[in-house]
Amino acid sequence: MARDEIIPDDRESIQPGDATLLIVDDDPHYARVLLGLARDRGFKALVAQRGNVALALARQFRPTAISLDIFLPDMLGWTVLNNLKLDPATRHIPVQIITLEEERQHGLQHGAFAYLVKPTTTQRLETSLDRLKDFTVPRTKRLLVVEDNDTERQSVVELLGHTDIEITAVGTGAEALDTLLHQQFDCVVLDLRLPDMTGFELLHKIQAEASLGELPVVVYTGKDLTTAEEAELKQVAKSIVVKDVQSPERLLDETSLFLHRVVTDLPEAKQKMLDRLHRSNEMLRGRKVLVVDDDVRNIFALTTVLENNDMEVLSATNGHQAIEAIQNTPDLSAVLMDIMMPEMDGYQTMREIRKEQKLHALPILALTAKAMKGDREKCLAAGASDYIAKPVNTEQLLSLLRVWLYR
Repeated sequence: MARDEIIPDDRESIQPGDATLLIVDDDPHYARVLLGLARDRGFKALVAQRGNVALALARQFRPTAISLDIFLPDMLGWTVLNNLKLDPATRHIPVQIITLEEERQHGLQHGAFAYLVKPTTTQRLETSLDRLKDFTVPRTKRLLVVEDNDTERQSVVELLGHTDIEITAVGTGAEALDTLLHQQFDCVVLDLRLPDMTGFELLHKIQAEASLGELPVVVYTGKDLTTAEEAELKQVAKSIVVKDVQSPERLLDETSLFLHRVVTDLPEAKQKMLDRLHRSNEMLRGRKVLVVDDDVRNIFALTTVLENNDMEVLSATNGHQAIEAIQNTPDLSAVLMDIMMPEMDGYQTMREIRKEQKLHALPILALTAKAMKGDREKCLAAGASDYIAKPVNTEQLLSLLRVWLYR
């Protein structure tokens, strides 16, 4: 594994109240360019070349903003983003993603503030840092609630309201559109049943307005969506950020994410709601995981961790066994796949698994001993959903599983 090049940053001179930018990028050239541009804009800067270092620095320094590359040696940048957003102490920090992939929607839906695709020009980097700088100037964030039922509307306002945000509530689609066109909002909560138009019609009208293209919309609906409605929501969600939530906890969670609220400043009851949602191992309990590794000691170690979290563990010591186990276990929730195995390696095994249409969405987390850039891309190209470097860090693994099983 190549040693990280030391890039001198400002960590020794950061004082409380300083505007700080955490730069997460394993390309020393990019990190240096960003460092210079950030300093020009009055930021002090921290540089991390690995995900775990970035998370530690974020918790220690609570930076004002973060610039995050997706391909990192020890974990995907998405995992860093998800960890930042699952931690109440860091989830309000705006994160700008810089990556090679065109996955803007995925990033924005998971709470990224903005998205840049590599290679990017110095001018675009400058503009994006200016936007970050402007966004971090303290101001009251604004939320629009669109709900026709008075009682429901009031309960949503009570659930989400606090002194850190300003809420406007309206009862019709026409009022909503008029309000959005004349005032600036940071997020919208929308019920799909409105008296004058459907929520879908309103979403299409919002979509048609260029000025509202970046506006996150959280669809909050008590009723289960039909397959057709879900498909329509997914279509709209391609161009605007739409999240469909059904529980009050999830509504508080998603709106807090898009409003970049400082969770630790919320009233205790609201913090507890979010804590229950995130800390709970509910989403792990009873789920079946297949561990694939040719070394039984590794299987034993991983099984212990997973069973301690009430998960059911199956194991396989080679690719052929793994494929057989997957085919015989229809209720499998995830696979932990070692890459370096004799005969049929993890890459080959994943490619075989992904050939089956019904297994396309099965979360497969690749365990990689090597952390070279090429190996990471190779894992994802072969069909891995995500990767984690060996030796496996228990907390990181559990958080990765929560993230994948939460979806």
